[in-house]
Amino acid sequence: MSTQQLTVKRRLSSTVASLKPSGIRRFFDLAASMEGVISLGVGEPDFVTPWRMREASISSLERGYTAYTSNAGMLELRVEIQKYLEERFSVSYHPEKEILVTVGASEAIDIALRAILDPGDEVLVVEPCYVSYEPVIRLAGGVPVFLKTTMDNQFKLTPEELEKHISPRTKAIIFCYPNNPTGSTMSAEEWKALLPILEKHDLLVISDEIYAELTYGKMHDSIAALPGMKERTILISGFSKAFAMTGWRLGYVCAEPELLAGMLKIHQYTMLCAPTMAQMAALEALRHGRADMERMIESYRQRRNYVVDGFQQIGLACHEPEGAFYAFPSVAATGLSAPDFAERLLLEEKVAVVPGDVFGQSGEGHIRCSYATSMEQLKKALDRMERFVQSLSK
Repeated sequence: MSTQQLTVKRRLSSTVASLKPSGIRRFFDLAASMEGVISLGVGEPDFVTPWRMREASISSLERGYTAYTSNAGMLELRVEIQKYLEERFSVSYHPEKEILVTVGASEAIDIALRAILDPGDEVLVVEPCYVSYEPVIRLAGGVPVFLKTTMDNQFKLTPEELEKHISPRTKAIIFCYPNNPTGSTMSAEEWKALLPILEKHDLLVISDEIYAELTYGKMHDSIAALPGMKERTILISGFSKAFAMTGWRLGYVCAEPELLAGMLKIHQYTMLCAPTMAQMAALEALRHGRADMERMIESYRQRRNYVVDGFQQIGLACHEPEGAFYAFPSVAATGLSAPDFAERLLLEEKVAVVPGDVFGQSGEGHIRCSYATSMEQLKKALDRMERFVQSLSK
């Protein structure tokens, strides 16, 4: 090791130095270097933010709304978030004491963990999971403990899996339903089966509900809406997925006043406030953007049906996702590992997918395919994937 490398290593904290780069990024970088690639890897809507939201932001700039807002976000926006959650998901938060507007849901996850964890506290992580959970837990001084879900039970968390991983150091549990990367959801009855365990061990719940609006055939059931759960739940959501506002970086976190006050301390020292023009766009989204959202959801539903049927015909077993915009087919029948399948598919047929083990050990043997792309591109991708799978059988 060179002197320069030694010096750099000493400058970094051991926690940061030990973090692995995102497994998704390697495939994105490889795909970006190739021409003619169809990407099913990106986890964002293919729609442009609806005009009404863009116009509201442009208008706010023209009218001079360029100053800081309250640390917690515009009160007007927090009131609309309160109305939206109560009307749509039957959970109510006080706009001044229990809602904080953040720079994306990612910031909300970060400050929630930093606000509650002491060094060595354990956090249960339901896998497969969003790639940032483990590193952000470690950066907050916590220890991630992984809970397994499988395609056999549609990637749902069971009471048995929850109970067996709890220890005296367990402080909280974090999960995302509808799930990234599987598209799985949890019903109110399935949540209720977990409540006695959560209450017995006095666990905090961090519920990442960024895909809550993207459900098919039924409404999302928030764990925070169940009896006794609002007080122990930190609910996280945002505008990126439902309103096609990924680049606006606007989210929010809801929690009981003591917890929210702790998160606000971190937020005000690190971010100060979310961008004013993004908050103005979000205000318009909540007041007048429901029809735009529903049109996008219906498009995702049609694409989901097409993609799942296509995977089944190709010979890749795939459960039907009930939410989000991801399919998570198994590639076990091909005899390849998920990373080998994904890399060969990209090199040989120029289709980019994400190997499931990027999302934790529970994702091994699967690939994540986003259907948030045009139907034309999905048809081409499935044709290429079918040709690739057939070549393997030869």
